[in-house]
Amino acid sequence: MRIHLTSVFVDDQAEALRFYTEVLGFVKKHDVPVGEKDRWLTVVSPEQPDGTELLLEPAGHPAAKAYREALVTDGIPLAQFEVDDVAAEYARLRDRGVRFTQEPLEMGPVTTAVLDDTCGNLIQLVTPSR
Repeated sequence: MRIHLTSVFVDDQAEALRFYTEVLGFVKKHDVPVGEKDRWLTVVSPEQPDGTELLLEPAGHPAAKAYREALVTDGIPLAQFEVDDVAAEYARLRDRGVRFTQEPLEMGPVTTAVLDDTCGNLIQLVTPSR
């Protein structure tokens, strides 16, 4: 068994696609219209184009708003992305205008940082200690 797809709820799929591709560096995998305004919109790591897909899922369900707001209020990331060097990625993204709620921090076996994805979510970057 493997994880094939996971999702993050987003307020605006077009803005989410721009942020996740142009800022974070993911690449678009699928973009299929669903209904009148939504899309089955996924991105993947350019390093693993056939790897786990991230669905940029419309946050239209009433529970999604309360769930995301509670996580952000409590400072809890919705997802975690592994990077080779948290400090370097933090510097690169900060220079691109990304807002971080947590600067790089060594936490036992990992170094982490937390960013605001501009789509209603906190995302944690992590590098395992080697």
